[in-house]
Amino acid sequence: MTYNELERKAKEARKWLVETLVKCGAGHPGGALSSIDIMIALYFEVMNIDPNRPEWDERDRFILSKGHSSIGLYTTLYLKGMIEKDTLLTFRQNGSMLSGHPDMRKVRGVEMSTGSLGHGLSVGAGMALAGKMDKKKYRVFVIVGDGESQEGSIWEAIMFAAHYKLDNLTVILDRNGIQIDGITENIMSLEPYADKWKAFGWEVREINGHAMAEIVPALKSVPFTEGKPSVVIAHTIKGKGVSFMENTNAWHGGAPKGDLAAQALREVEEALAKD
Repeated sequence: MTYNELERKAKEARKWLVETLVKCGAGHPGGALSSIDIMIALYFEVMNIDPNRPEWDERDRFILSKGHSSIGLYTTLYLKGMIEKDTLLTFRQNGSMLSGHPDMRKVRGVEMSTGSLGHGLSVGAGMALAGKMDKKKYRVFVIVGDGESQEGSIWEAIMFAAHYKLDNLTVILDRNGIQIDGITENIMSLEPYADKWKAFGWEVREINGHAMAEIVPALKSVPFTEGKPSVVIAHTIKGKGVSFMENTNAWHGGAPKGDLAAQALREVEEALAKD
């Protein structure tokens, strides 16, 4: 797909994401909207997957470590043909297989049940090591939130991946700078972030996480260095695409109602209609 086609697909994803949130009345829009461009790039251009064979042994693996942003993953899987529309619109309803955190036992295409923050990268590193040991060519991609990067388990996994030279592992860091309680740097400073990853033995790239012309080339060029795991620090905007949700922790969780719901739907629909 061209960059323009991918950008349109991301706008379509934002439309379905917001529509689902409004209909179901629950979810975590802020971090899902900041990372949706990355998930669209992965599923529609970068990863080697077969929607008709979600358990194909040679497939690339994806883990959404920040599992509370599950509506972004579900929307992507819907557009990829792995979830039905009627199922998507049951998100977080009683009896739905689409829970607030993705469940690998219920949803086709979900590689790991996540949401206890800080665990996804450890599992991804294990998958990557298994691939090396089994001499498989698959790659593992993990989206990590910057808020969860304050967890010690993340840094244990970072050390582990570098020690075992897991160059089939790529982390995409959703660096929107905001977590549930506010600005990450006010709560537990992460900077100098890129330097820390480098010091732990990773190869680092920094990109605009909403520009397909930067996202796709970066993810297609991994591993950046043979024998080293790769991290892409994607600078993003929390709530991207819905004006009143952008750059605030107020919409880390929760679904808009009334006039705000109408405004959110109008903004994502207008953005899609412009293409």
